[in-house]
Order: sequence, then structure tokens, then C-alpha cells
Amino acid sequence: MKTIKNQSFDNERALYESKDLLVLNCRFEGEADGESALKESKNIEAKDCYFNLRYPFWHDEGVKITECEMTSLCRAPIWYTKDIEIESCKVDSVKALRECENISIKGTVVNSSEFGWDCKNIKATNSSFSCEYFMARSKNLSFDNIKMSGKYSFQYIEDSVFDNCNFDTKDAFWHAKNVTVKNSIIKGEYLGWYCENVTLENCTIIGTQPLCYCKGLKLINCKMVDCDLSFERSEVEATVNSSIDSIKNPKRGFIKALSVGEIIQDYPEFDCKIDTGCGVL
Repeated sequence: MKTIKNQSFDNERALYESKDLLVLNCRFEGEADGESALKESKNIEAKDCYFNLRYPFWHDEGVKITECEMTSLCRAPIWYTKDIEIESCKVDSVKALRECENISIKGTVVNSSEFGWDCKNIKATNSSFSCEYFMARSKNLSFDNIKMSGKYSFQYIEDSVFDNCNFDTKDAFWHAKNVTVKNSIIKGEYLGWYCENVTLENCTIIGTQPLCYCKGLKLINCKMVDCDLSFERSEVEATVNSSIDSIKNPKRGFIKALSVGEIIQDYPEFDCKIDTGCGVL
């Protein structure tokens, strides 16, 4: 690979259509305020670089970004790109990742509203995210040891698995399909409304009005904390190893719990069996 080292770039499309390039300890900033530094490039490695200008990685293939910083002025840095590795980075860019595929994220701290929209095949490990509308409409996500905070996450996602995660997020997993969450904490209001074929296993669920209007919902050995008006109009199979504050009008299936503070059943045609006092499940 050709190496560019210890340089600063601020002109428009500074390294446009580059190939087989290592960019080492470079800075993308300056008075010219140029955009799209590495647009339409292939086989690019950026290491220990500082990105302070817009749209550096658009329409690229084969990008590795290591120990780099993308500031809040580095707007929408990675779009329409495939085969991406992001490792040990700090990302403060709004809309940082969109319509990309085959992405690996490791050991990275992200503060980015609207991160990860319409992406495919993202594997994320040992990272933290502070985002709103995180991962909307993305598919084939595999997350392990991820901490995430922010509103409206994982809406309309499909075919995804999450393990050992901690999510503090309102309105998460709305309209999600074919999703499994294991060994995780999910805190937030209105979890998982309108989801389909979602399984929560060994999870702690915290917050009001969770899991309403769901189809094919399964809870396996979960705990529910401060969960009132749960499961409204849902088709659910749940074993809950804790009390539930209240359950409202589940549609069909079964719910087993240690106890339920209040059971609201307004529709005699709904056929969901609720068992309480079951001991350890």
C-alpha cells in the first residue's frame, strides 16, 4: 500500500478515488472546508487520523478506520460503503453510518444521532453508543457487550441477535422482526410495541407499558421491574422470574410469573392464560 503520513488536507475531494492507501496520522481540517476527502475509494486504511470535515467515506469499498477521531463537524462520514472495519475510534458525527453493509465495530465510543440507518450485516463488540433513532431499518445485526443510551433505538430492524448488552432506551425495538436478545438489561418506556417474533432470554426489562401489540413474542427466564400495563393485545409466551406490576389485556398465549399486582382483562374473547405464584421458574 502507498502511505501518506503526517499531512493535513482541507481541499475538496482531497484523496478522491484513491486505491490501496494507508493514511497515517493525518488531519482533515482547514480553511478551504472541502468535503468528500476519500470518496469513491477502495482498500483504504486510516489510522490515528483526525476528521473534522464532512463526508470523508462515501461510495467506498474496503475501509479500515483505526484509532481515529471524527468530530461533530465531520457530518455523515460513512455512507453507501461496504466492507468496513471501525476499531478503537471516537465518533461524534451526526448520521455517521448509513446505507452501508458488512461492518465491524470494535472498542469504539459513538455519540451520533441517527447512526446506522438502513445498514446490513453489522457486528459490534465492546463498544458504547449514545444515539437517537439508532439502527433504524437495519438488518442482520450481531451485538455483544454493547452499552447504548438514547431514544427510539432498533426500530424496524430485522434478523438480529444481541447478547450481554445494556440498553437505556425509550421506544426500543418497535416493529422489530426476528430478533433475539439474551443476557441483557433493557431499560426504557414502551419497549417493543408492534414487534414480531422477538425472543427475550435471561433479560431484565425495566419500564412502563412494555411489549404491547406484539406477535410471536417469547420471554424466557426474564425479570420485569416497574412494568405496568404490560403485554396489551400481545400474542405472548412468557416465563417471568419476578413479579409484574400489572398486565393488561394480553390477547393469547400464556404468562407465568411469581406474582402480578393487577390483572386487567376487559375482553372475554382474549385467550391468554396467566399463572402466578409459580416459584422459581
